[in-house]
Amino acid sequence: MSTVCLYFQVHQPRRLRRYSVFDTGADYFDDAANAAILQKVAQRCYLPATSLLLSLVEQHGDAFRFALSLSGTLLESLERFMPAALNGFRELAQTGAVEILGETYYHSLATLYSSKEFAAQVELHRAACEKYLGVTPRVFRNTELILDNTVVQLAQAAGFSAVLGEGWQNVVGRKGPGYLYTAAAAPIRLLLRNFTLSDDVAFRFTRRDWAEWPLTAMKFAQRIATLNDGPLCNLFMDYETFGEHQDAATGIMQFLGGLPEALMAEGHTFQTPSELVAAGQPTGTGAIRGGKRKNGGAADPPSLDGGVVDIPRTISWADEARDLSAWMGNAMQTQAAQELYKMESAVKKRHDDTLLADWRNLTTSDHLYYMSTKHLADGQVHGYFSPYESPYDAYINFMNVLDNLRMRTGAKGVRV
Repeated sequence: MSTVCLYFQVHQPRRLRRYSVFDTGADYFDDAANAAILQKVAQRCYLPATSLLLSLVEQHGDAFRFALSLSGTLLESLERFMPAALNGFRELAQTGAVEILGETYYHSLATLYSSKEFAAQVELHRAACEKYLGVTPRVFRNTELILDNTVVQLAQAAGFSAVLGEGWQNVVGRKGPGYLYTAAAAPIRLLLRNFTLSDDVAFRFTRRDWAEWPLTAMKFAQRIATLNDGPLCNLFMDYETFGEHQDAATGIMQFLGGLPEALMAEGHTFQTPSELVAAGQPTGTGAIRGGKRKNGGAADPPSLDGGVVDIPRTISWADEARDLSAWMGNAMQTQAAQELYKMESAVKKRHDDTLLADWRNLTTSDHLYYMSTKHLADGQVHGYFSPYESPYDAYINFMNVLDNLRMRTGAKGVRV
């Protein structure tokens, strides 16, 4: 039987308004569209999913536990446009059964470009979690689970005890993602996603050509029972899976509602990331991991320890490539990112809070995601999220905004 670590990512960006070379104002963001999208997603997902999860926590008590990560831009937008949904997330955080994870406030790629900006955004997000949710995060998840040795070192320096990542075979090898690993680059723990089972829910749930369709909670629990890649099953996915990406009419809410009971019926248990880190600490004298106690007591559970993992190459949970190509896969994306982060020093020297907030909202990774020129299945996913007619339109719009922001700093740059 497995210990299940269930984690949901919740995020909404501040989308840009259409901004041409003839625009001169600093009103970059389409708050009317952002409010409408947020309210739609809240009605379809945030409100019903949160209500359901609160009822499941009440029903199962301490037996049902999971983790959430909410970006700072989402928390900010909920406060402005959907306070009822924000109150629901706060209720979840205050149950004691839900762990809130840390991240960069702006859901950014700062780990790739600026360690100082990364640290600043982590602190901003930590303060937001304390303000809006009444908790202080102890475990870190980077934007879209982007992970490498540098991310590990930055997270450890920021005071986190563990980092979430993608359980790709190139990282964990034959052993699989079902263990609590230790990073080679820093003394910090790694919890790695079982991407096959996670994506069964997040992406394949409605596919009628899939051998497992229709997927029920009991069938899913039985599949987990057959795992032979370690004592853990880390299920990480977008919160918007429930009601937004997968419409309620598909039965996804019934699946979520029946999942805890189905898993428990198969002997599975739930733990949060911090609980797994604590459980993975060395035991005291008088015990042997995975065997009988020397004093004749009950046997310890199987060891969670998967050993040391080195991650020299950057990975993520995005697309089939599981790398940075979702945001850095073409010349438009790389130029936009480089020009954006080149402005960091000039922006911060102005000591202008509004200017800094505008620049930081541009660091949100979604803006680069919209510029992706991927095709086939990955391209369909990118197109689903993008508010633009084409990746090129996304690039032109972003660079027009960036050019105006650059002029506000007094710096010089290249117009598109």
